[in-house]
Amino acid sequence: MRRQFYVTTPIYYVNDEPHLGHAYCTVIADILARFHRLFGDKVFFLTGTDEHGQKVAEASQETDRTPKEHCDLMVQRFKAVWKKLNISNDDFIRTTELRHTTKVQEILMQLWSAGEIYEAEYEGWYCVPEERFWTEKDLSEGKCPSCGREVRRLTEKNYFFRMSKYQDWLIDYIKTHPRFILPESRRNEILGFLSGTLGDLCISRPRERLSWGVPLPFDENFVTYVWFDALLNYYTAPLSRGNNCWPANLHLIGKDILTTHCVYWPTMLKAAGLDLPETIYGHGWWLVEEAKMSKSLGNVVKPLSLVDKYGVDAFRFFLAREMSLGMDASFSEAALVNRYNSELANDLGNLYSRLLKLIHTYCDAKIPPKKTDNSRIGDLSDEAVSALKEKVRTRIEELQLNAALDEIMAFVRGINRAVEMAAPWKMGKVDPEGTKVFLRQAIEALANVAGLLYPVMPAKMSRILKDLGIEFAQNPCLEDKLNLAAGHHLPQKAALFPRVKLDISSETPTPEPKKETMIDIAEFKRINLKIAHILEAARAPKSDKLLVLKVDLGDETRTLVAGIADQYEPESLVGKSVVVVTNLKPAKIRGIESRGMLLAAEKDGKLALIIPDGEIAPGAEIL
Repeated sequence: MRRQFYVTTPIYYVNDEPHLGHAYCTVIADILARFHRLFGDKVFFLTGTDEHGQKVAEASQETDRTPKEHCDLMVQRFKAVWKKLNISNDDFIRTTELRHTTKVQEILMQLWSAGEIYEAEYEGWYCVPEERFWTEKDLSEGKCPSCGREVRRLTEKNYFFRMSKYQDWLIDYIKTHPRFILPESRRNEILGFLSGTLGDLCISRPRERLSWGVPLPFDENFVTYVWFDALLNYYTAPLSRGNNCWPANLHLIGKDILTTHCVYWPTMLKAAGLDLPETIYGHGWWLVEEAKMSKSLGNVVKPLSLVDKYGVDAFRFFLAREMSLGMDASFSEAALVNRYNSELANDLGNLYSRLLKLIHTYCDAKIPPKKTDNSRIGDLSDEAVSALKEKVRTRIEELQLNAALDEIMAFVRGINRAVEMAAPWKMGKVDPEGTKVFLRQAIEALANVAGLLYPVMPAKMSRILKDLGIEFAQNPCLEDKLNLAAGHHLPQKAALFPRVKLDISSETPTPEPKKETMIDIAEFKRINLKIAHILEAARAPKSDKLLVLKVDLGDETRTLVAGIADQYEPESLVGKSVVVVTNLKPAKIRGIESRGMLLAAEKDGKLALIIPDGEIAPGAEIL
C-alpha cells in the first residue's frame, strides 16, 4: 500500500524578490518530494504566496494599483523562479484565492461559536513592518524586538484567540512527540519560549486602519490578522483539491518563523479540532560574509543568476550538498565552483565519460549482457547497490539529506576506484569477456546512482538514463531494478558537467564599508566612559541572548542588560573590569531597566568585551 507524504514550504511573502533562502527551502522540499515519489509514496507538495496585510496594501498604493493587481504582478516572480529551478510542486496556493479565504472564514466562525475567540480592547506597541503588537517588556531599546524598527502606541478594539488556554497542552505535546519540532535545538528554543507566560493572540485589524485582508465573518468592521489567515493555507489547499492528505508529514520552514509555526499554528489546529502535522523542521540560514542575507547589507544572492551560469542541476546539487539541514551555512560562488568541479565534473561526469569510452573500445559501443559470474565486480554487485538504496532511503526518512548525498557520492568514488583497480584498458587485451562483465556491472551501478540522484538533478540524471536506454518515468520507483538492456548502443561522448572557472569579477560582492559619521571633540566629550567592576551576572528571563549585570561604578551600583549571552557565561564575568557608557538614557529591556551600556568589539559575529589593561579602580573615567 502506498504511503502518503505531504510536504510544504512556507508561503512566501508576495512583496519579496526570490533569493537564495527562498530557493534553498523550495529546492530541499522538492528533492524530498521527489525522493518520496521514488519510494513509491503518494506525494502532495505545496508551496505558495502570502498576499494579505498592511505592507501589501501600502506597496500597492505606491504603485497606484489595487492590492490584488499588485499581488497578481508580484506572484509571477516566484512562479517563474520555481519553474526555472524545476520545482515539482503539486499545488501553488495564494492566500487571496477564494478557495482559501472562504475556508478561513468557516474556521473563524467555528472558533467564534465555540467561544475560542473573544472581543476586547487592546493597547500596545505596534510595528507596521512586522504587523505585530508588542508589550512594553518585549521591546528592545524601545524598538521592535523582531526587526529593530520604530513602534507606535495604539489602543483599539480587537478580537483575540484564546491561545493561552493551550499553553500546558502544547508543552506536553512537544515533550511527548520528539519529532514534532526538529532539529532538537529548535524544539528546545520553543520550549524555552513557552516557559514564560503565553498570552492570547490578537487575530484582527480594524478595517478603518487596514482593509486588505480576509473579513471576519462575525464582524464586517474587521479583517483577519495576516498570520492567522496565512497559516491556514497548509490545511485549506489540499482540502480545496479534494485531497484528504491532512495532516502534513513535513512543514519545512526557515528558523526565523519558528514561533508562528510551532506555537500559533498548533494551538489554532487544536482549537479547531484538527490533527497536528507530524514534523515542523526549522532549517538554517545561508550566510554571506558570516552575515544573514539582507537588502540593507547588499549581500542578497539571486538564484537565477547562478542558474544561468552553472546550470539548474548543479545549483540544486550545491544547495543540498553544502548545507546540513537545520544548520547555517556560508555561501560563496567559489564554494559552488569547487563543489561543482570536484564532485560533478571530476567524480561523476568523468566517470560516465570514461565508462562510455571503455564500452565503445571493448564492447563495440553496446551494453554487454549480464553474467552470473560476478567474481570480478566486488563492491559493484547488486547487493552493494541494494544496500546503498536502503542507506539512502533511511537517511531521507530521517531528514538527513546531506548524509544521503554523502552515501551516494562515496559510492560514485567507489566505482571510480573499482575502474582503476580493474584497469579494463589492460584487462581487455588479455580477458575480453571478463572486461565485458566488469564494464556491464560498472555502468549498471552508475545507472542506479543516476536513479538515486534524480531527485536532486532530474534533468542531468534523466539524460544519463536515457543514454543508457532507460526512459525514467515521471514517477519512478526506487524498488525498480535499473537493469540495462544488452545490446543497447551508447553515445560516444557525454559532457555532463564541463569544468568551470570562477569569474572573480562576478563573485558575490561584499557589502560596501559603512560610511563613518564624523563628530568633533566636543561631541565626543559628551560621552561619559567609566571603568565598572562586575559584581553579579545572570541570564535575563525569557531570553537566550541577554545577561543582567550588576556593576560597581565606584560611587554607585547599576544594573545593565547586555546582549552577550551567546559569547559569555554569567559566572565567567563576575570580578571582571569593563568599560561602560554611563550617560546613556535608561531603557527597559525585557521589563528590566538598563542604565548604561557595555563597550565591546565585534568581528564576524563574535563579540569581545573591552577590558582595561591592568588593575584600575571602579569609577575611573576614560579620558
